[in-house]
Amino acid sequence: MRQTVRTLAYGSWPSPIDAALAATHDGHPEYVGFVGDEAWWTEPRPTEGGRRTLVRRRNEEAGREAPPWKGGGGRRAGGREESVLPAPWNVRSRVVEYGGQPWAGAVVDGRPLVVFVNFADQRLYRYEEGGEPRPITPVSPVGGGLRWAEPQLRLELGEVWCVLEEFTGDGPTDVRRVLAAVPLDGSAAGDRDAVRELTDDRHRFVTGPRISPDGRRAAWLVWDHPRMPWDGTELLVADVGADGTLGGPRTVAGGPEESIAQVDWSQDGRLLYASDRSGWWNLYRDGEPLCPREEEFGGPLWKPGLRWFAPLADGLVAVVHGRGSTALGVLDPETGEIVDAAGPWTEFEPTLAVYGERVVAVGASPRSAHEVVELDTCTGRTRVIGAEHDDAVDPAYYPEPQIRTFTGPAGHDIHAHIYPPHNPGCVAPGDTPPPYVVWAHGGPTGRAPLVLDLAIAYFTSRGIGVAEVNYGGSTGYGRAYRNRLREQWGVVDVEDCAAVALALADEGTADRDRLAIRGGSAGGWTAAASLTTTDVYACGTILYPILDLAGWGDGETHDLESRYLETLVGPPPPSGRGDPHLASLAEVPARYAERSPAAHADRLTVPFLLLQGLDDVICPPTQCERFLARLEGRRVPHAYIAFEGEGHGFRRAETMIRVLEAELSLYAQVFGLNPPGIPTLELAK
Repeated sequence: MRQTVRTLAYGSWPSPIDAALAATHDGHPEYVGFVGDEAWWTEPRPTEGGRRTLVRRRNEEAGREAPPWKGGGGRRAGGREESVLPAPWNVRSRVVEYGGQPWAGAVVDGRPLVVFVNFADQRLYRYEEGGEPRPITPVSPVGGGLRWAEPQLRLELGEVWCVLEEFTGDGPTDVRRVLAAVPLDGSAAGDRDAVRELTDDRHRFVTGPRISPDGRRAAWLVWDHPRMPWDGTELLVADVGADGTLGGPRTVAGGPEESIAQVDWSQDGRLLYASDRSGWWNLYRDGEPLCPREEEFGGPLWKPGLRWFAPLADGLVAVVHGRGSTALGVLDPETGEIVDAAGPWTEFEPTLAVYGERVVAVGASPRSAHEVVELDTCTGRTRVIGAEHDDAVDPAYYPEPQIRTFTGPAGHDIHAHIYPPHNPGCVAPGDTPPPYVVWAHGGPTGRAPLVLDLAIAYFTSRGIGVAEVNYGGSTGYGRAYRNRLREQWGVVDVEDCAAVALALADEGTADRDRLAIRGGSAGGWTAAASLTTTDVYACGTILYPILDLAGWGDGETHDLESRYLETLVGPPPPSGRGDPHLASLAEVPARYAERSPAAHADRLTVPFLLLQGLDDVICPPTQCERFLARLEGRRVPHAYIAFEGEGHGFRRAETMIRVLEAELSLYAQVFGLNPPGIPTLELAK
């Protein structure tokens, strides 16, 4: 039956994609791995308090034919998915606050043995099928306690090798990180001294060790303040003794201006790593390039345990690679040729696992959410084995994105994804262009992937366009593009977002008088800075933002990013706390005030929505409170909503529902829209 098309104003189109549906489908699988020949991974549960559970795919012979768009005619996986741990278990690490690989497993005596980090207490637990999880690490009363990431089972030693993050005081930077060995027998559950440290703490940040196939060498990455891992890391290698001790490490690659994103070993014992020494993260084997291309085989190492490549037993290497978007492929190191997996997926996450000829990854596309995908490297067939996308509504309501490149103020390229309003049952009257919201991604060293996001569809299906801008500084386009943001944060990102918004208005795609901007974390900074330094936008939505550079860089944030501003903005002003490294670098203190939205609250004249988690230790609520205090008395319409129990990035379904409905109500009031069934957001003055 042909659907009747109605003529309705933008923003008033009825849509089956409500906030509850978008919230339920938020998040995606992470940290794939194998336990024996079974694929396991972590998966979000927004309706269960935002926890992450551990999921396994039990293998069975039975399978059913997949439709052509699910793996090119291959077979959909037999077997069944099972959530391994019930609520309230939450498999998530807090190492460097963003977390990292939180679990590892193996088959012992025919049954799975798994170790995992529980979010609530950050202890490492041992779990065996049919039993209850038992802690194998202690609780520390000091500061943020003991935290663990990248566990690796060393069954021959009776240990788990991990990254250990240990707080030595109450401050966010009172912390040390080492490689450590935890006894599997639980003897360290109440005894910190039973944890064996494998390295000293001379380096501020470390990743988990990768052990060579013969067990005689270990390789890992390190870096130190003020560098972030995409600025420069070192690759260390050490001999492993028969007793499980590490010899003195030696640096074999990397440096202050060379970022090694990941390291591993080939099956014949050669060192593999992804380095950006050429200007792009490319793969190297024992220092020689394997496939030199102007595209990325690595990315920003926000979390220890991310994997962009995985060596296979036959010498081939599974890779996640691309320029802008990412593909899953298999690289032949001898020829440099890559054969990409067939299927509909246009984006793959930096998580890979291999078992024999099988590769497991997480892929998505503009028409499907993230799924756990298996590639058989012998046959080339792909199939979905977990978190299978299921269209909760008619996919005709999904947005139809456009990949665009715009020209910035200095003639440079700006990459963006444009999502025009789209609803199969509605058109707008006349020639009036639609309202648009510019989305600024977080990081800022990150990228907006081109995948199905029901939060975007929530707006586009109602007649509001969305423009995701991968502004200068974004990853996926080489080091030179990333470096455009060096000492220019609050300038380049703001200019690039404005350039895209104005270009859309100039070409008639967007209504110049109905432009908004929104972003979270570093994107919240860009949104707030845009509202206080430009007249491009009629309103904005700011989520868990950075708003005051001086305060954020002087003890208000966590250790990983505590000196991030030195590359993003420049040497900071003196802290007033006698910190010699800050005082000696105080060359451009004016920038910290000039660019901070909190210092220019008096310039803000348009309505805005401010959203914050009260448990956020990365961008704490004090940033919002200081900003609002400076705005007091200016009579700017706004709303501030703070959420108990939410940290940096919202995870609970009820939170996300309120966020989306409040955001839509803001746009409705400012743009003169009439979305049906949306609670009215009260704007204070």
